[in-house]
Amino acid sequence: MEFACSHVVCNWRSDEAASTGFPLMNHEYDNVVKEAPPRPPPVPPPRLRPRPPLLSLPHLPSFKPRQAPASLPPPLPPRVDKMEADYRLKANVNVVSLSVGQLVNIQPDTDQEAIQSPVLCGKCSAALSCLTSLPRNMWVCEFCGSVNGVHVDVTGTCTGLCTGEHSDDLYLLSLSDDDYQNLEDSLVVFCVDISGSMSVTTEVPSGSALPVYVSRLEGIQDALQRALSSMLQDSPRRRVALVTFSDEVVIYGDGTSVPLTLRDWALVDYDHIWEQGAAYSVPHCIAETYIQLVQRVKDLREHGATCLGPAALASVAMASRHPGSKVILCTDGRANIGLGEMEQTSSPASSPLTPHFYRQLAVQAVDSGVIISVMSFEGTDCRLADVGRLADTTGGRVNIVSIGTIATEIQSASMDNVLATGVTATLVACDGIYFPYEDENDHKLVREIGNVTTGLQITSQFAVKPEFMEVFLQRDTLPFQLQLSFKTRDQQRVTRIITERRPVTSCSRIGAGSFNMAVLGVHGAQLCASLTMEGRVQDAQKQLKAQQDLLTQISEQRPIATQERIYGNWMDTMTTICDDITAESQTLSDEAAELVYQMKRATSVYSSNTTQTQQKPAKKKKTFMNRK
Repeated sequence: MEFACSHVVCNWRSDEAASTGFPLMNHEYDNVVKEAPPRPPPVPPPRLRPRPPLLSLPHLPSFKPRQAPASLPPPLPPRVDKMEADYRLKANVNVVSLSVGQLVNIQPDTDQEAIQSPVLCGKCSAALSCLTSLPRNMWVCEFCGSVNGVHVDVTGTCTGLCTGEHSDDLYLLSLSDDDYQNLEDSLVVFCVDISGSMSVTTEVPSGSALPVYVSRLEGIQDALQRALSSMLQDSPRRRVALVTFSDEVVIYGDGTSVPLTLRDWALVDYDHIWEQGAAYSVPHCIAETYIQLVQRVKDLREHGATCLGPAALASVAMASRHPGSKVILCTDGRANIGLGEMEQTSSPASSPLTPHFYRQLAVQAVDSGVIISVMSFEGTDCRLADVGRLADTTGGRVNIVSIGTIATEIQSASMDNVLATGVTATLVACDGIYFPYEDENDHKLVREIGNVTTGLQITSQFAVKPEFMEVFLQRDTLPFQLQLSFKTRDQQRVTRIITERRPVTSCSRIGAGSFNMAVLGVHGAQLCASLTMEGRVQDAQKQLKAQQDLLTQISEQRPIATQERIYGNWMDTMTTICDDITAESQTLSDEAAELVYQMKRATSVYSSNTTQTQQKPAKKKKTFMNRK
């Protein structure tokens, strides 16, 4: 776990919270810079009263008494609301980043004894760690306060690393009868559009004086042959299948069997398509089927309409029998017949009217351990905002390609880079903490990730409920725990539990050096992109404004490094896209959808595995929207 701030800022409040009645906390930890209290006014002189005549006294030396200064009114105290406005953090810096690609990339010790499961709290399911003390075998859960009876040896149960305020425990669970599969058996299914529009040609560079034109289908045929040749050399045991679609779906499999064709009524029957795809013969490894597959690819011809939805469904069904499989979908136009047809529908980007079919298929692919990547040709309108959900949900890629780049993109998407399958991440925080934009009631956040590839990084922000602020500010630290459950490439069931205690502070005690700009920048890009694709454009705009203000606030205290400026550029690009989504007559273009989906999977520029988002220049504003 990596945090955006060195401390948990307990009393951070958004501008909306400040204006909606959250009580202002008047104590020494308030989130404003404190000034010395005003000096009280001087005591006024006593009122003179008539006195009785005094007896005569002997003569004394005369002296002049010192005159008291004139009484001044007390100075006006500073306005609390103005002080808060000046010193409050512009954005929530309580952000945690999980480099899931690194966390699941483990090499379990084969000699380590398998432990069935960690010891969990009966109320909140937090796990016992070596940071926990057990007086008289009683465990008071530091996350929810529940009392649990524990009759095990902590040193024997928590066998991982424990240093200071951090522990990392690894549990290898016993194998079951259904764990015999290996990721080496996974499939790569190429789902290729051969509709009539794939005959459109593009001029390509050549050594001759005459221009050379290549059709989109010819570009895909060349790219597929290169990909097959590469897999034959690098991964001869991998299994490869081919599915094509026009006004019908043709399942070729590994090219050695009789093709299966789905047409007419079959294109609108979800269950029938799934059954046919799942029942089709299992492809053999590429070393045995290379010649047949290459010939099938060479024989493809353009014709008909675009039944993209049924083809994607059949491909996922075929791949679902082997967790860790991939489906690579290549198309150049909108689906216009069969399930998922969108030619006759029009809706704003990511509105509730987004076809339910693609959501359902994406969830089913995640449950089956299948990754879907979507590629479309530049200059076309495929409604990537909708179709791209297949890739975004399953952990695949969304790319707009050209004749010159499609071969590279297909080979990259088909790489065997799945590190773990069936991944679930559970983040447990102290009772009184919630997760804005995700779960604002529970102090536990669960994410079903599915397959994990190299470089995956997810982020989430958290905040303290107003009624818990004073309580937490009296504590030195707050606990956080990540529970990561997954299967390794050899199908070993693993649970990794990381527990960490974070120090507590208030906004007024945070300096610019306390922030991790990499975590803040990645989270800002991921959150704003996610809100945009969900149709919550106004929320995305508010977050963008807050992130930009925070970056400005930090830059006033310390120089912003060159790499850190990239995060500011991300925010500027997202702002341009969100500002364009203002009317119902506008839909998100494929170029903008590609960029937003890549922002959702942004990773730190400090890591070696940077995404195209960091290297691709921002597209021109005029290409972001389709206007009717």
